[in-house]
Amino acid sequence: MKNKVRQIFSAENLRYFLLLNLGLIITAAGTHLFKTPNHFAMGGTSGISIIGATLFPQMNVGDFMLVVNIILIVLGLIFLGRKAMGITIYSSIALSFFIMAMEKIYPMSAPFSNDAMLELLYAVILPAAGTAIVFNIGASTGGTDIVAMILAKYTSLEIGKALLISDFFIAAATLYIYDVRTGLYCVLGLVLKTFLVDSVIESINIRKKVTIVSVQSEEILKFIMEKLHRSATVYDAEGAYTHKKMKVITTILGRRQAVELRNFIRKTDSKAFMSIVNSSETIGKGFRHI
Repeated sequence: MKNKVRQIFSAENLRYFLLLNLGLIITAAGTHLFKTPNHFAMGGTSGISIIGATLFPQMNVGDFMLVVNIILIVLGLIFLGRKAMGITIYSSIALSFFIMAMEKIYPMSAPFSNDAMLELLYAVILPAAGTAIVFNIGASTGGTDIVAMILAKYTSLEIGKALLISDFFIAAATLYIYDVRTGLYCVLGLVLKTFLVDSVIESINIRKKVTIVSVQSEEILKFIMEKLHRSATVYDAEGAYTHKKMKVITTILGRRQAVELRNFIRKTDSKAFMSIVNSSETIGKGFRHI
């Protein structure tokens, strides 16, 4: 029993829970503070809820989103089962709760400014950043992701395209429900959102693959392992022109660590060869789990 409790409250699980809620809160903030007051219905359950709250003013966006998410959760449990839904149930309800709490704590009767483009940028960037954090730990924000999971199980549809088309129709509906200006902003926001989530995820996971050729390989290896607390791969190589035997070191580092290593090599061996390239995703011991 004690081992199970320790496992549940392990550092890794607590980190997962904190990152999940951080991502959901950022997504909720972008929805409540910028999407809702500007009627930026850019697809998903938030877009449906913004339109729904307009058509049924007795309900807030958070209330409408909770109803929509509960319906989707029920459909998910019927078609996918409890095991497949997993953390998605929590994410769906928690996101609705965070938006409802923000509506109570800080009601938004009008946008912060009259600059619609500035408001749109925040309406896109905040939810994209929040969603990227959630996706990056292997979870989801629920909502239309449940529809995607059902479609993936029972049809051969290309899910990404199907969801993009449905989001487009939600955004396009604002042309008639609100006005052309709002509708055009919603379509633009949808396009920006589509590209931004992947970009944020890549920036979170980006690492530096460093390759070093140096006569001071032992000192460099010692610095990598003892100062940077990273490992490396070492192999023998031969210069094509000089036929000189040398050691080649390859290691994966964070941005700051790569700068530290470059500065160390500059002082240790000014004639060393060093190549640094970006790695969008690094999986394995010391980095993300497989």
